[in-house]
Order: sequence, then C-alpha cells, then structure tokens
Amino acid sequence: MSVPVIAIDGPSASGKGTVASRVAAALGFHYLESGALYRLVALAGGDAPERVAASMDVEFLNRKILLNKHDVTDYLRNEAIGDQASEIAKLPAVRAALLGRQRGFRQPPGLVADGRDMGTVVFPDAVLKVFLTASVATRAQRRHKQLNDKGKHATLAALSSALEERDKRDAARAVAPLKPAADAVSLDSSDLTVDEVVDQVLNKYRERMVR
Repeated sequence: MSVPVIAIDGPSASGKGTVASRVAAALGFHYLESGALYRLVALAGGDAPERVAASMDVEFLNRKILLNKHDVTDYLRNEAIGDQASEIAKLPAVRAALLGRQRGFRQPPGLVADGRDMGTVVFPDAVLKVFLTASVATRAQRRHKQLNDKGKHATLAALSSALEERDKRDAARAVAPLKPAADAVSLDSSDLTVDEVVDQVLNKYRERMVR
C-alpha cells in the first residue's frame, strides 16, 4: 500500500497550517507546509527564482525552517514575503522545480500536506483531500491577532483587502490555481474551533481508511 497522504488546501489564513500540523501530530505523520517553500524562494531572492527553488538548502526541524543553515522561520511570516511568494507561485518553472521537493516529503507512516494545490496537483492520489475555507472577515481577524501577538500592527480593513487580492490572484493564476479538487471535502472553519476542525479531519480520514 502506498504511503497515505492527507491534503489540506485553502486560501491564506484559513487555518490550514495549524490544522494540518495538529492532524499530523495526532497520527504520527510527517508534515509539509508547502507554502513555506515558495516563501523561501521569495526570501532567498535573485533574478532566477526557478534556480533558487531547485538548489536552495532547506531543512524543516521541529517547526523551525532553515535556509542555508539559518533559522528563517520568523522572516517567512512577514506579509511582504507572503505577497512575493504569491507572485512567484505563478511561475511554471518555479512550481516545476518545487514539485519533486514536495513529493519527497511522502515518507512512511504518512504525510499531511497543506497548501493550495496539494490535492489537485502534488498529491492527486491523496486518501483524503480537504478544502478548508473561512470568511474573509474571520481570516482577517485571525491574521490581525497573529500580528498583534508578535507586536506588529495592521488594520483589519487593510488585512481584509490584502486577503481578497491574494485570493483573486491565487484563483486566477494559469498554473495550479487555488480551487478544491473534484473529490475534496469542503470545510468552512469560520464558526469552528481548531480542535473541532482537527476532529472532523481525523474522523474523515479514519472513515476513508476503513472502507
């Protein structure tokens, strides 16, 4: 039997990273935050992002992300880096360069991968595909709290506008646009706690595995 994959896709600030990491921990699976790879390419800079994507030295260690042996975890959460990553993600050559890296995370006993095209492109044979959504207002409030907790400030209006723009950009790109896979389970987290979402994903996975 091939190594099982749970693919969790969704827009920015939908909570997919938190949910995916907790599901992975509950199952003892590996975890892939695919968006971090695009953010790393943006952070590394350079005139040839496809070459950076193919050659950058990346390590994921206990929720820390290392680029060329340096801990860059906090830098990757910068809003400007996120916007640059969204632009870079439109480049077919970059996506092609990162595809093998992403699939390389598929190791026993299993993998939980979050992103925007995990179920549609990277792991089309995932045993469970979840498309996690939330209202723009909810996502803006979540991002606002994250920034405040780090001592950074932004208005809810600005965050809402930025999220709406990124949603449009991610959904409209020609390569691997943000959309649910045909066989994905859609889950709106607007009125759910993280624990409730995690429980729903785990229950769906267990249902699939006993079929």
